[in-house]
Amino acid sequence: MTNDEVVLPASVELAWGLRDQARRGPKPGLTLERIVAAGIEVARADGIAAVSMARVAGELGVGTMSLYRYVGAKDELVSLMADTAFGPPRPGPAGERWRAGLTRWATELRTSYRRNPWLLQVPVTASVLGPNNVAWLETALRCLRSTALSEAQKLSTALLVSGFVRNEATLSAEIAGAASFQFGAALARLTDEARFPALRQAIASGALEDDDDLDDEFDFGLHCILDGVAALILEQRGRRNRP
Repeated sequence: MTNDEVVLPASVELAWGLRDQARRGPKPGLTLERIVAAGIEVARADGIAAVSMARVAGELGVGTMSLYRYVGAKDELVSLMADTAFGPPRPGPAGERWRAGLTRWATELRTSYRRNPWLLQVPVTASVLGPNNVAWLETALRCLRSTALSEAQKLSTALLVSGFVRNEATLSAEIAGAASFQFGAALARLTDEARFPALRQAIASGALEDDDDLDDEFDFGLHCILDGVAALILEQRGRRNRP
């Protein structure tokens, strides 16, 4: 199968400009960009569950059927919304080293999730082929371009880091939603030394009494992951230099 024969989802073709945006007499002044922007505003205000073709049409002051001239279904709209909300990644400075580049990349990706927490409710596959998402992947691979990693390892590294960022953003959003829950105190009441000695040791240390700084948790996790990547790079470099 050639590249031209690959069947792409309608939302992907729309995002890349591979098909006409409007069909059967578009309403004057209505554009795909306005529809997507309205959908994002609904998601930001009331969550992704509130997004429907009818709700978005209402926000735009048009009939629901008007939207179907531009986008064929809600799933297509959500895919376009997600890719648009991520936005394009910023290019790094000239001469940026791989670790600084991936740290910046991960931090900016986290910012996108924080700006649009509804993205965490959208399946990863929804926007993976969108132009902005593809640009994010390209940027991560460029960060690793000068390393000794194989192309498969570079892709795996990008997937590993992006997965960590998404998971951390999900946990942060859930923790923020339960800020008043006293986790440490609850565990202290529920556990005993005989059944949970390691956990009781952590409780006794006071570690669970401190207010978790989510930025510190993010930095710690990313640092550990990149230490592992650095070790892999050294290993691959050693293999290449062997006679």
